[in-house]
Amino acid sequence: MLLKNGMLHDAVNREPYKADILIENGKISKIAPEISAECEVIDLKGLNVYPGFVEAHCHLGLDGYGIGFEGADYNEPGDICTPHLRSIDSFNPMDPTINQAAKAGVTTVATGQGSANAIGGTWIAVKTHGICVDDMIIKDPIAMKCALGENPKRVYRDKGNFARMSTASVIRNMIFKAKQYMEKKKAAEGDINKEPAFDFKCEAMIPVLKKEIPLKIHAHQANDILTAIRLAKEFDLNITIDHCTEGHLIADKLAECDYPLSVGPTLTHASKFELQNKSWTTPGILAKKGCMVSIVTDSPVIPQQYLPLCAGLAVKAGMDSFDALKAITINPAKQVGIDDRVGSIEVGKDADIAVYEGDPMVSDSVCRMVFINGEKIC
Repeated sequence: MLLKNGMLHDAVNREPYKADILIENGKISKIAPEISAECEVIDLKGLNVYPGFVEAHCHLGLDGYGIGFEGADYNEPGDICTPHLRSIDSFNPMDPTINQAAKAGVTTVATGQGSANAIGGTWIAVKTHGICVDDMIIKDPIAMKCALGENPKRVYRDKGNFARMSTASVIRNMIFKAKQYMEKKKAAEGDINKEPAFDFKCEAMIPVLKKEIPLKIHAHQANDILTAIRLAKEFDLNITIDHCTEGHLIADKLAECDYPLSVGPTLTHASKFELQNKSWTTPGILAKKGCMVSIVTDSPVIPQQYLPLCAGLAVKAGMDSFDALKAITINPAKQVGIDDRVGSIEVGKDADIAVYEGDPMVSDSVCRMVFINGEKIC
């Protein structure tokens, strides 16, 4: 397939440019001012061409649409510490919100457990098109979900987790146990008679301890963000800081640490105490400090299809427009560890492309076409 005459906003170059895109076997094989090929040709004259948008933090496919409790598969309220749970086992490709996201040009999401648990389990990165999650997967796992702040306190306050320090202690305890378990396994040198008894939770934490995947830490309030950083340094772990609502209050600290940051959801009412300082200025302030910022919907908190609109509201509040584009394309792809495949329009990457009439970060724009893995889905 050949896409001709579009204005490319590739998330690599600051200035857009007119070019053709040749798609072969689901990949971008060539980008040039003028390409000729014997294949299907789609003329995009007068239209803007973007990488498929990428969400770094949502619950798409795990929080059912319009079906109440039966569709809520994103939290396990029976146990505060569940690192052994895998979001792939709850993901429902038939949920209509996935198709809604795809038709708006959101072609890849990082999705998984909610924030009820201090440790919730592993997340996945998926394309927003398909009928079987195993075929939609880009990477599994991408991270181990953790949560600090109000949510674990609220859900488990009658089960021995009333204070913030209690939540942090649950995380520490699991890390200590997993480290000891891993060291015993290593010392056994494969001798089944010397290995510790199998522990599903400890086994699930080993990729975190080996820094193969990060802790994906839910933290809104500034003190919770700093606790996340403290845990990372204490145990020498990779982390991402998700929500980062009060990140602008400690922007210099975050710039020093250089952890990936997911900011949002911001298009909501301040429904709890730790959201009282949320602001659309946060992503722009952090980006100007040199932080790698992603803007997120936390869908279904904000419907997934409004991801580019959220970036536009950040621009309205002072964020550089190119930084905002990167915050819904290449930055989340890097944060999730899939930037070799998605997040920008470059040769060799998956042909995930959103074609817009107008600017997707402005409310009166219209998504005209979406391609996922080179297939035109709308």
